Amino acid sequence: MDTLRNRLRKCSALLLPVLAGLATVVLTVQLGAWQLSRAAEKRALEQAIEQRGAQPPAALGQSDPPEWTPLTLRGQWHPRHLYFLDNRIHQGQAGYHVFAPFHDQGSGRWVMVARGWVAADPDRNRLPAVTTAAGPIKLTGHVRVPGESFTLANPGAYAATDGARWQNIDLDAWRAASGLPLADFYLQQTSATADQLVRQWPRPEAGIDRHHGYALQWFAMAVLAAALTALYLWRIFRRAPNAE
Repeated sequence: MDTLRNRLRKCSALLLPVLAGLATVVLTVQLGAWQLSRAAEKRALEQAIEQRGAQPPAALGQSDPPEWTPLTLRGQWHPRHLYFLDNRIHQGQAGYHVFAPFHDQGSGRWVMVARGWVAADPDRNRLPAVTTAAGPIKLTGHVRVPGESFTLANPGAYAATDGARWQNIDLDAWRAASGLPLADFYLQQTSATADQLVRQWPRPEAGIDRHHGYALQWFAMAVLAAALTALYLWRIFRRAPNAE
């Protein structure tokens, strides 16, 4: 009886590392496959965005268009409200992204527009001067939707004052600051207007290469776990004849 128990204990001690190794292989292979699937999803999304962005600009209706849809607005700027998104770098120079509400005459809706980049004044107490057309104009650009990471960083800038500095995009706060029923998206302007603003908007990084890198790491761990498990089994079988 004791001999049987000892054999069972030895067998369990031998099998446990093997099971752990096999479980590690299965888990790391699944994680690598998941990273590849995420990369494929993001590649498909990137292609859909490119196809959507290649469409001709459409007029704004009462429903919100999908993100990256090319859009045309016809109307005029609000005469007072300007918002400066702080700490925006262009070609190594600090500056601001300038935002302003725009009234689209065709739909009757107010849309916040990312007008472009302007260099910061050496004196941080002064905001740069931005020219704003007074009459009706036509704008084109792409629809953008702020993500959850865009939050108001400085509640003290909440007052509806001209030229307020902001750290992040916050459409809810800008509605309260301006008193305007702004749409739930903003327009990233691409058309040229006489305001000397730079409109070289960076495209967001999809992270496809990062997912491929993670997948490679997981598969490498799977290969290592499989090799160590095989080495362990080889040593066990090699010792078995000697044990007899």
